[in-house]
Amino acid sequence: MAKRDFYEVLGVSKGATKDEIRKAYRQLAIKYHPDRNPDSKDAEERFKEATEAYEILADERKRKTYDQYGFGGLNGMGQPTAQDFSTIFQGFEDIFGDVSGIFDSFFGGGTSRRRGAGRAYGQRGSDLRYDMEIGFLEAAFGAKKEVTYARAERCDACKGTGSDKGSGRKLCPTCGGSGQVRRSSGFFSIASTCPSCGGEGEIIEKPCAECRGAGTVRRSRTITITIPAGIEDGKRLSLAGQGDAGVNGGQDGDLYVFLRVQPHESFERDGKDVYCAIPISITQAALGAEISVPTLDGKQVKVSVPPGTQNGRVLRLKAEGVPELHAPSRRGDLYVKLMVKVPTKLNARARELLKELAASNGEESSPKPIPLSELKQQ
Repeated sequence: MAKRDFYEVLGVSKGATKDEIRKAYRQLAIKYHPDRNPDSKDAEERFKEATEAYEILADERKRKTYDQYGFGGLNGMGQPTAQDFSTIFQGFEDIFGDVSGIFDSFFGGGTSRRRGAGRAYGQRGSDLRYDMEIGFLEAAFGAKKEVTYARAERCDACKGTGSDKGSGRKLCPTCGGSGQVRRSSGFFSIASTCPSCGGEGEIIEKPCAECRGAGTVRRSRTITITIPAGIEDGKRLSLAGQGDAGVNGGQDGDLYVFLRVQPHESFERDGKDVYCAIPISITQAALGAEISVPTLDGKQVKVSVPPGTQNGRVLRLKAEGVPELHAPSRRGDLYVKLMVKVPTKLNARARELLKELAASNGEESSPKPIPLSELKQQ
């Protein structure tokens, strides 16, 4: 079968830029990678063909030679070196693994991953997520809460080793302790994680009957956590070492508690500040009054309503808001919006008094619109 033009292989024009060539090769490498097409001879050939084309066109000197003399001009240039590949394939680690892995694939060398006998590498435990709903006041002032969840804990029978008592670990017979297996693909070989040992280079001779070689068992756990005062909706708490247990001496994972704060019936929060609406009568608004306003922590605070108060006026109560996170001695403010409540049912005496008030003050039958600037100042 005749060898195809390298530009045709990658699907680019002869004037293609380096970025265009790189992008074209990435797409083909992902599409035809042997790990994605383990039983396809055609995919393997196309992958090899695209890699060979990219190795030439990504190198300015080789590309120039190819453009001038074609395939014949490449005959005396020799095989690519490790230095060539360290530059050409930089940035393709997500496809081939690390750069040293690329050297291994093309040259069959590289450092060995073989581990010492009976010494497995520790693996960190997984992080866990727990979603918790808390009350508005619990978020404002803090609380102690219990969390019950399932996690992987070290097996008591094998102390987390995964091996039965008196047993141990031995060299993996599949990969010979390297942690990798190789598959030839034309002029280079591709290394992948050993399916028998999972890349550890060792296997357990006799797995623990309790955990079946995992080193961990699933158990329910209950812990008490502290909700700090001032926490906001959507925040998370990080509890180090409370996730899944590590394997072979590895570090335990973390537990992340995500908080959902329930809304309050009367209060609304914006950062440290709190807002509420309090109804007052038309006489309290007109004449002024002293009223009691409830606060977050259950107190009743006396507030003076100035004479002539308009509907929607906001009064500020300093330091009656939510404590600042990590600095609870500093608190936000409470903003009270006064809502003038107009009576819907009047007795005869009340109706008579209101008519006298209307006659005394005069009524506008054709009122003018209020300037928006005045509304914004209220």
